[in-house]
Amino acid sequence: MPIEIPEFIIPLLPWIRGTVGLLLVGFIFIAAMGAVWLERKLSADIQSRMGPCRVGKYGLLQLVADAIKLFTKEDLRPLNADSLLFNNANIFMISSVLLMLVAIPVGAVFINGVEYPLAVTQMDISVLYIEAMSAISIFGIFMVAYGSNNKYSLLGAFRNFARMVGYEVPLGLSVVSVAVMTGSLSIVEISRAQGLLWNIFLQPIGFFVFFVSLMADMGRLPFDQNESEEELIAGWITEYCGMRFGLGFFAEYIHMILGSFLVALLFLGGWNVPSFVANNPVLGLIAPTGFLLVKTVFVLMVIIGLRWAVPRFRIDQVVDLSWKKLLPLALLNLVWAVALGLYLGA
Repeated sequence: MPIEIPEFIIPLLPWIRGTVGLLLVGFIFIAAMGAVWLERKLSADIQSRMGPCRVGKYGLLQLVADAIKLFTKEDLRPLNADSLLFNNANIFMISSVLLMLVAIPVGAVFINGVEYPLAVTQMDISVLYIEAMSAISIFGIFMVAYGSNNKYSLLGAFRNFARMVGYEVPLGLSVVSVAVMTGSLSIVEISRAQGLLWNIFLQPIGFFVFFVSLMADMGRLPFDQNESEEELIAGWITEYCGMRFGLGFFAEYIHMILGSFLVALLFLGGWNVPSFVANNPVLGLIAPTGFLLVKTVFVLMVIIGLRWAVPRFRIDQVVDLSWKKLLPLALLNLVWAVALGLYLGA
């Protein structure tokens, strides 16, 4: 039986949707803490270790202990560091993920068969906005590296520049390919248009290019040459300690969660569920968001698993992979997406 909504509530539904979306976005910050724990436990299982197990049940309070340690550590700064750059770099890194958060829907609810995405805001060009906001973090990384007055930090930042330039192009082309086929740059419309026929089946090459480029953009192994400890100590973040290091570390994990959401939304069908589930007054409220979260966690586990399954590439191999392999594949996929979009549109 359909849910009866009082008439005075109907005009408030967009505001309610935005408020719920904002609360769920806040939940992502807590989820980032869970992602740290998940990586530690999953990595331990892969390496036949125990992992966190002494602080709280199953080691769940380990991150709380780490946060206390970081908060209480002395805030050291190199003698000849540029104070303006060194002190304010974290603002750019955290701002990048915050600005991305507001445009990424974290689920949807169906009321009387009508879909209400759980997003803080909806934009007609949300996929381009998200990609642009993601690139802001590079400014923070360069500010840390240059302001530290450390050659290892600066080398790590330059490696980050080289990787970003090489992989933003195929990443953008794979996103444009999805938008061309769908006919919209709105991530909500792209997710809605997939139905139960996911884009991963329509554009398998595009999915491969997007996923590899996303891994490189996040700086996850095997693409973490800017932090390679055997060459650069800790790369761009060498001179950071205490909560400065903690904020940079936390921003990286939020970026990883948002990247997992993007994979699920653009290629794995988003929150789409069968019509009988959407029309159910109870399942329609929880199943779409739950379905999306399950996909996101699965992608997150794959990203974590690849860290221990694939060895780190050399920086020259990383650059060759982007320009000589992924870029031609991205262009080929774009042609395929245009042809498929014309066919489906006809």
